[in-house]
Amino acid sequence: MSTPHAMVEARGIHKSFGSLDVLKGVDLDVRAGEVTVVLGPSGSGKSTLLRTLNHLEKVDSGSVSVNGELVGYRRDDKAAARRASRKGGGGRRAGKLYELRERDILKQRTKIGFVFQNFHLFPHLTVLENIIEAPVAALRRPKKDAVVGARALLDRVGLADKADAYPRTLSGGQQQRVAIARALALEPGLLLFDEPTSALDPELVGEVLDVIKDLAHRGTTMIVVTHEIGFAREVADTVVFMDGGRIVEQGPPGRVLDHPRHERTKSFLSKVL
Repeated sequence: MSTPHAMVEARGIHKSFGSLDVLKGVDLDVRAGEVTVVLGPSGSGKSTLLRTLNHLEKVDSGSVSVNGELVGYRRDDKAAARRASRKGGGGRRAGKLYELRERDILKQRTKIGFVFQNFHLFPHLTVLENIIEAPVAALRRPKKDAVVGARALLDRVGLADKADAYPRTLSGGQQQRVAIARALALEPGLLLFDEPTSALDPELVGEVLDVIKDLAHRGTTMIVVTHEIGFAREVADTVVFMDGGRIVEQGPPGRVLDHPRHERTKSFLSKVL
């Protein structure tokens, strides 16, 4: 049986906000068809890392590739080769990175779904209109086809009867399920979840996690930042623990959660388990 390839490759990611170093050289691989859960205390860099993966945050140094394609940048290897040739150098040299135009970045983001903790639904649009907006505007899908797809997605997340409702009339759990359906409407190869249950009342957490579990069972590649340890144990293929802007431990959930090797991981888990 072949090993799934790395869909996501993050290398040497550094990110600062002013004098605050948030990410300090993060390397991360995520294989196709697998679920990676990122744990860690507040301020450890989890959400910032997630946002660099689709260029919502520009990295200060390092690179992110999804399916072999650089995210947010292009590399000018031809210019590097010309410089090397003029200098009489041999071998390959990495080209300089140039940020893509905004429209090209937006095109890349259609392949990387992002579900925020605070839903980010358009309040003036119905549930159905929220879901079809991106497929119609970004992918130029016929509205009729987008509507058919949106209704199928609403059925999948258990909200078939809410197509004509407005977000303000829904519970937090329902709004988050709509947000997941909206992300899925673009048929992305990768889904990113930034603490998708943290803004929900405890009794609504389960209905959102059930939808994410269903996606996992369907083989959707996902990176989920969460504090839900039970979810990580049940669904994750890999658990990543971050602290102080670094990945300090990662591995299968059974090992990281039950037999952590790093003292910081042990201390964190002792307070949340």
